Amino acid sequence: MKEQTPNTPQAKVYEVEVGGRTLRIETGKYARQASGSVLVRYGDTVILATAGMSKEPIEAGFLPLTVEFEERHYAVGKIPGSFMRREGRPGEKAILSARMTDRPIRPLFPKGFRHEVQVIMTVMSADQQNPPDVLGPTAASAALMLSEIPWDGPIAAVRVGRIGGEFVLNPTLQQAEESDLDLVVAGSKEAIIMVEAGAKEVPEDVLVEALAFAHREMQPIIALQERMRAELGKPKFPWTPPETLDEATFAAFYRRAVEKGLTEVLTVASKHERSEALDAFSAELIAEFVPEDSEDAEARRKLFEEAFGEVVKRELRRLILEENRRADGRRPDQIRDIWIEVDVLPRAHGSAIFTRGETQVLGTVTLGTGRDEQIIDDLGIDDSENFLVHYNFPPFSTGEVKRLRGVSRREVGHGNLAKRALRPVLPNESDFPYTIRIVGDVLESNGSSSMATTCAGCLALMDAGVPIKKTVAGIAMGLVKEGDRHVILTDILGLEDALGDMDFKVTGTRDGVTALQMDIKVGGITSAIMREALEAARKARLAIIEKMESVLPGPRPSLKDHAPRILSLKVPVDKIGAVIGPGGKNVRSLEELGVEVDIEPDGTVRIYSADAKAAEAARKRVEDLTREAKVGDVFEGVVTRVVPFGAFVALFPGTEGLLHISQIAEGRVERVEDHLKVGDKVRVKVSEIDAMGRINLIRPELEGKIPPPRRGGASGGGSRRGGHRRRE
Repeated sequence: MKEQTPNTPQAKVYEVEVGGRTLRIETGKYARQASGSVLVRYGDTVILATAGMSKEPIEAGFLPLTVEFEERHYAVGKIPGSFMRREGRPGEKAILSARMTDRPIRPLFPKGFRHEVQVIMTVMSADQQNPPDVLGPTAASAALMLSEIPWDGPIAAVRVGRIGGEFVLNPTLQQAEESDLDLVVAGSKEAIIMVEAGAKEVPEDVLVEALAFAHREMQPIIALQERMRAELGKPKFPWTPPETLDEATFAAFYRRAVEKGLTEVLTVASKHERSEALDAFSAELIAEFVPEDSEDAEARRKLFEEAFGEVVKRELRRLILEENRRADGRRPDQIRDIWIEVDVLPRAHGSAIFTRGETQVLGTVTLGTGRDEQIIDDLGIDDSENFLVHYNFPPFSTGEVKRLRGVSRREVGHGNLAKRALRPVLPNESDFPYTIRIVGDVLESNGSSSMATTCAGCLALMDAGVPIKKTVAGIAMGLVKEGDRHVILTDILGLEDALGDMDFKVTGTRDGVTALQMDIKVGGITSAIMREALEAARKARLAIIEKMESVLPGPRPSLKDHAPRILSLKVPVDKIGAVIGPGGKNVRSLEELGVEVDIEPDGTVRIYSADAKAAEAARKRVEDLTREAKVGDVFEGVVTRVVPFGAFVALFPGTEGLLHISQIAEGRVERVEDHLKVGDKVRVKVSEIDAMGRINLIRPELEGKIPPPRRGGASGGGSRRGGHRRRE
């Protein structure tokens, strides 16, 4: 029971059943200085969400919204692993969780709103069963609904898994291991707003059903927030929208732009040529409406510049809807020209260039050992990762000049999308025990660079000889919708992404979808439209796979000569000590061969080397260190000692047996030295291993020609001098 003082403020609590567990939202007790704050609990996972807004607007051409996802290690009873032992910069998982909230809440702020808004979600408890990321959009929505910040919510988010062909709402982390689908959907009462999914080649029809299931199941959460708002919500802030052109002036401006040839400028195929032509066209057009010597020329010119962006948007959408014409002249379902090169870098373990129109990505693969795994210090269950995908978006890819700073959230998000796309086709770790790193360097960008990264990464894997199961390709789809009319666009340009109503990225193999990411800017996306978009994406994906496989039909049969080799073998757990040796002596002697050795608690030994011969030599040495002789085994041994009653023969490192004097040759042998000397090689066979582990040997070629050795003969008639156990 929680202890409270008499003046402890009382929280208002709201609860709803979701996926067989209680979702609890309480407010009025914690973080009361924030504009809006809620404590959300699901199982033993708890998030504090706060929303705040600046008093004055700032000068910006965009919504100044920041969303932070703060992970506190005390949430799982851990002390941070960093040198400072405190939380530092957000990790990849926290960044992806922040994006999962940012994407669905951002479109619902009013157009032209320029007050800074900050939403912070702090994970205060994580039960490692109910992941906190999917709670973020719901928690942020509840905080915004209660605040005075203008916002057109509420929204909610749920996760959908599929186990045994049945949908599971908000699966636990343990259930997710069995699921072939990991789908997060955020939506409002009327429509789906955002989708993020990883899948194991799930058919398109199943995805449509899963989206409908998710939207239906989130409705009680949305209804709960509407009740919260009605009972506790603050009055919304009365902000003033920025000044815009009046309707009559805008209509005249639009009409004049079309008369001057805007359509022709918009349909210039090259991105840079079109951009330069639009800049020149805009300057000339605006000069007609705002003479330089006019009153308030600078302020009015700014109004017309903003209006020109809206003119471009409307005209481009009109061309698509009414004339089926796109900015670069393609049909709605047409993919840009593709060209591909593989094995482009001499020292990379795998490399490929994938170019689609004016979007180009260099994909590279680097193979490493278990020592190269990424150590993860977050609130999840996994503590390491052996598959890494990194996406880089330098300014030169868009012809810009910017300072190079740290990795952006967008880069993390796009890399994660390509990672989810490719993971289902990777070989099992037991068959291919490498740490794999893919890097997608965007060299040119005009839309859909994350999908080009997926294609380039897949080709680089095949070029490296990684035995992936199937070829994966990706395509970005768009949508333009006005009333009942709509057009699905295949392989969208950057301009179509910015001015369209949907950005829908789909990756997969010939047999199904492996990843999906969707952001929708309008309501009313029906299941029919979704199905149409997925079918168009499937056709495009198959066409791209054909192009990729015409260059490289499948993984190369072997790794490149300069790629590292990892040899894997299993030794009995009780022999691990023999491999390590006293004080690590045996491992050090192995590493002197030019290899690295990793030994796991289950007896798996991995040998890593860029030199295949060195790796094989190390493997043989490990096999010898852990080998056990069996009755009937034949060896080419080496004489190590000669004694009056026989010769001791080394069978393999650490193990020797006794070849009794009676077994050295036919007839009576008077002196062992007359037949064998130290260093001689002799072919021997194990005839007996006694209860003490001592090994008796015979000459296989003499078997049947001379009497077998006396039982116990290994000890020289009972003498302890003949002891010859395995020596560690």
